[in-house]
Amino acid sequence: MITRLTAPLREAPATVPALAAIALFVVWATDQAGYPVTHWAPGGVVVLCLLGIALAALGPRSRDVPPAVRVAVACLAAYTALSFLSIAWAAAPGEAWEGADRTLLYLLVFVLFAWWPHSGRSALLILGAWTLALIGLAAFVALHLDAATPARLASMLPGGRLVYPSGYANANAAQWLMALWPALLLARSERLGWALRGALAGGAVLLAEVALLSQSRGSLYATPVMLVLVFALIPGRARTFVVTALIAVGIGAAAPSVLHVGDDLKNGAVVAGTLHHALAVSFIAALAVACVVAAGAALESRLTVSERSARRTRTAVAAVAAITLLAVVAGGWAAAGDPVARIEHGWQTFKSPRGYAANAGGSRLTSGLGSQRYDFYRVALDEFAAHPIVGIGADNFQQPYLRRRRSGETPRYPHSIELRTLAQTGLVGLLLAVIGLGAALLAAARAGGLIRARGGQPLAGGIAAAALAAFGYWLVHGSFDWFFEFAGLGAPAFALLGLAASLSPRRNREHDAQAPPADAPTPTRRERSPVAASVGHRRRGARRYAWLAGGGLLALAAAASLVAPWLSGLELDSAARTWRTAPLAAYAQLDDAAQLNPLADDAYLLAGSIALRYGDLARAERQFSLALGRVPGDAYAALELGAIASAEGEMGRATALLSHAVGLDPRDPLARAALRSVRAGRRVNVAELNLLILRQAQQLL
Repeated sequence: MITRLTAPLREAPATVPALAAIALFVVWATDQAGYPVTHWAPGGVVVLCLLGIALAALGPRSRDVPPAVRVAVACLAAYTALSFLSIAWAAAPGEAWEGADRTLLYLLVFVLFAWWPHSGRSALLILGAWTLALIGLAAFVALHLDAATPARLASMLPGGRLVYPSGYANANAAQWLMALWPALLLARSERLGWALRGALAGGAVLLAEVALLSQSRGSLYATPVMLVLVFALIPGRARTFVVTALIAVGIGAAAPSVLHVGDDLKNGAVVAGTLHHALAVSFIAALAVACVVAAGAALESRLTVSERSARRTRTAVAAVAAITLLAVVAGGWAAAGDPVARIEHGWQTFKSPRGYAANAGGSRLTSGLGSQRYDFYRVALDEFAAHPIVGIGADNFQQPYLRRRRSGETPRYPHSIELRTLAQTGLVGLLLAVIGLGAALLAAARAGGLIRARGGQPLAGGIAAAALAAFGYWLVHGSFDWFFEFAGLGAPAFALLGLAASLSPRRNREHDAQAPPADAPTPTRRERSPVAASVGHRRRGARRYAWLAGGGLLALAAAASLVAPWLSGLELDSAARTWRTAPLAAYAQLDDAAQLNPLADDAYLLAGSIALRYGDLARAERQFSLALGRVPGDAYAALELGAIASAEGEMGRATALLSHAVGLDPRDPLARAALRSVRAGRRVNVAELNLLILRQAQQLL
């Protein structure tokens, strides 16, 4: 048993740091999906250390790396560098720094998983560990929901939508569904044991049911796209169909009960009995599918089927699949009604400025496409048109949106990976991202059998396809949601893309060393001399030391870039917890936070807000002025400074500041009301204004 577990580690030593990174991703999955900078930034330092250990132990081995992987790493590194350079022209440089650091994290993760080769067994160990860990976490979440108190349930399922543990319903659904696709594709593999295949198939059912509790419309539309991609691109369609059909039956059996949880609310809260019934049905369905798949896998491992019988079986399965597809299309048509009318309704609700209010009544998943994403995308495209070459800067979407918005929302991100790239890094960033991801996908496709390649291994091909499917779901669903900013989603996606790329066929170094080309020139006497050999050795040593020195400096710079915002975030969090009992200590912590992150204005904004709560207008004015000095486009700082100036009787200065605040956010009703009051000669009540700001923020949440 021990030998079987350690064999993959001996075949591919890079498995050890990869497994350590997988453990980090699972930790992120348990708490806010790694969204806060205080979570992912220290994780980035851990990944950097793991990468350094791998380089020290295994060497760079750049000659062995497939060209596609080298191109991917080079382009993604260039994209990361562009993200850091965008700090120079970003309106909010602190946000750009955070966005660049997050991009750096994904680059480090991709290199850690893609640079060194993996065998089929080592890749299975890595992918299986992550998938089974997510299945176990989904089971824990379900059991935790069943045992939760009513007050706890209200926070975990607000409005009947599960947000625990990520804090965001759509990210919650994506976290489980990213793991569903590897579970499904691994469950079909005849090279895995029957018990493991059964556990993966049952786990896929459980993952889907827990995802359904979040009622994510994005997942509803991303799933059919993934089904088309899986069946169109991945070989072994007959096996895929059989396992998919069994898993779909299990999901369908429990889905009505699960969806009823969000529809059967009492005073806006989930009914515990309804939830308990749904979770019980989900576990029973998962267990039933696990048993059926495990039994089928055990029977398959004991049967010997002739090639002729296998062909007949595949033909029969293909016929059943075609009939099933027709039945699904016909049933969907009958349920949806006129498809043209449904498409028109969806487009109208998507474009409607009313947002979610434009949707029809009934289930959230089928009531329409109303949200404010149309407005988000409009502004993102407008910003790209205004800054087409290098964009507006990483994660610098909020301020332009506030100036151009037609809705009442205040998003920080454009809710689309593609539009994020286009608006924030321009055509240059888009080109680098497309080439980099394209090269990585090419290497992964060669490994997964999507493209014929010599030297591929059946087990490695199946693992590569399963890992690639997880990345594919993240990319498809993230095309209309803000998943790039959740490290607990983005880091596993890039890790599994790198894992699939690492399985791409590589050069045989031993064969190359033992069998030089027949037309290789015969070394001259000078080349064979000890002196020439010594000079060549010294030159190679010098180059090696130069590379080590350069790499060490880059590693130190990367570590510093990750550590500073992390420590600043810790000081911010501590001050936010202690300001009520120890305001002076909180001010000191916020001063430290501002020094640790000299580009962001968060520390000054928080310090100013605390000062206002204590009625210290002088300190508040000083802090908000410092914030506006760092980020001149901060509408909140301008509004507070205008209100303070009004309270102090400086009506001319108050008018200028409030006019500036309205210019930065023309649809803010509080800023407009404050400006009207000052222009009418009345002073603004700062305490009342801040109470209204707090209520407005609570309504948005």
